[in-house]
Order: sequence, then C-alpha cells, then structure tokens
Amino acid sequence: MLNAQALVGLLAEPERMRIVASLALDGPQAAASIADRSGVELRAVVDGLDRMCTAGLVEDLGGEFVLLEAAFKLAARQEAPAAPPTSFPDEPGDRRRILDQCLKDGRLVHMPTKRSKRLVLLEELVQRFEPGERYTERQVNASLASVSSDTATLRRYMVDEELLDRADGEYWRCGGPIR
Repeated sequence: MLNAQALVGLLAEPERMRIVASLALDGPQAAASIADRSGVELRAVVDGLDRMCTAGLVEDLGGEFVLLEAAFKLAARQEAPAAPPTSFPDEPGDRRRILDQCLKDGRLVHMPTKRSKRLVLLEELVQRFEPGERYTERQVNASLASVSSDTATLRRYMVDEELLDRADGEYWRCGGPIR
C-alpha cells in the first residue's frame, strides 16, 4: 500500500508530477498521449508510468494508464494522527467531545458557557446520584468535590436545570438520563 512518504517520493520529480497532472486532468491515456500533453519525453513517461504502476499510484489498463486517485486519500488517512484517547468511549461523538473537553482525569477543567454543552456535563455528573435517594448537602458536596472544589456552582446548575431538586436541606435526583 502506498504511504504518504512514498507518494511524495513519486511526485518529487517534475516529470512524474506532470505525468500525474496529465492523468488527473485528462483521464486515462496512452503513454504517447501523456508525452504530448505533458511535454515530457516519451522515454521518461514510460519510466515514470512503470514506477508509478509498481507503487500502486497508476494502473495499466492494456496500454491506457489511469491514475488511482483513491491512493491519495488512503495515504493521507494512514498518516492522520490517531484520535486521542477518551474517558467516555460509550458516548456518542458530540457528547464524548464535550465531556473530554470538560473533564480530564475525572476533574473539571472547563465549565462550558453554552447551555447545551453545560447540560451534557451536568447530565454526566448527575449520574452520581440514584433516583429516589435523598442526600444531605454535605453528601452532595462530597460527591461533587472529586470533580471540582466549586461544589456550590455545580449544585446550583443541577438544581437550575432540574436534574436535582432540594427542600429542607435535602437533595434528590429528579431528572437526567438513567444509565
């Protein structure tokens, strides 16, 4: 399979670059036609085509040569950096991206200002509380303290978004997805 380094090596010579340009612009052609259109000597065209066919960039279709344009995409994908590891592999893409931006090693590093993103974070944090259970403020703070020292803000956001409710010094979960 052709990688990016090999692809760049193939295109490092101006004659081969012109051969590829001719194939890309004019489609499948015979070697003589490529020589005419590209201004490259026929012998250099034949040598270049042979080298590019061997590498998998060009295919010989019985005397007509075709550029395998997909080779460029494949080479680029091979060289693309791997996706960074996530702490939320089971979450859909958008949610995973938001949670990875907000939480590093279980700690809050970024509180989203946009409500929709903040709600994703809060829905993740409310999973710490069981529906139907009542918690004291101290218990809620203890659970949220592992995420952030600003437990009051997190509590307030959860109450405002109707994920937690409170009365008489007790809190309970009243919303959010159940997992």
